[in-house]
Amino acid sequence: MINLSTLKHYKDTFGFMSQQLNFPEKLTFHPKTVDQIFDASHPATPWIKQYREAVNERSLSEMKTLYTETFDFNKKATLHMTFNKFDTQKERGQMLAKLKVLYEMFGLQMVDQELSDYLPLILEFLYAANFDGDKRAQENAHLLVMIVEDGTYPIMTYLKEKQNPYYYLIKGLRETLKQCIEHQSEVSGRD
Repeated sequence: MINLSTLKHYKDTFGFMSQQLNFPEKLTFHPKTVDQIFDASHPATPWIKQYREAVNERSLSEMKTLYTETFDFNKKATLHMTFNKFDTQKERGQMLAKLKVLYEMFGLQMVDQELSDYLPLILEFLYAANFDGDKRAQENAHLLVMIVEDGTYPIMTYLKEKQNPYYYLIKGLRETLKQCIEHQSEVSGRD
């Protein structure tokens, strides 16, 4: 199960990470944003700190090149979360359609060029979605978190191996999502 209030608590984190996983621009790395979101108690803080240090060592032009080399021309680090998950295009197509319907159900209209499994889009949705009082929220939030968990693991492993700064961002995202997952013992302990 997903703890929806914890998920809501980390909305700004998801917004920040969505921005960081889009093609870099000058404001992408604004230090005030980091300081406002990540305090000492945040599960991603140590990882975001390392990410920020690695990013600050590079120029914007170098970050643009790194982003392109990392995510645009590399199947091992694709930001499309279902790309490597499904055996057939048909299965993947069904999941993409399901995600698109999910977004629309909660009020997000997708841009036609984007596929619904694009990680920055999923994170933007988690930032903007209002799950309050919606009976469908638990099931749909669970689906999104599991897609991100499954899709980011191979990316994280590859980026760590390559000593790529985006590793720290993906690791921080995964640590944040872990806080949103309620383990069965916690759920049954509430009875």
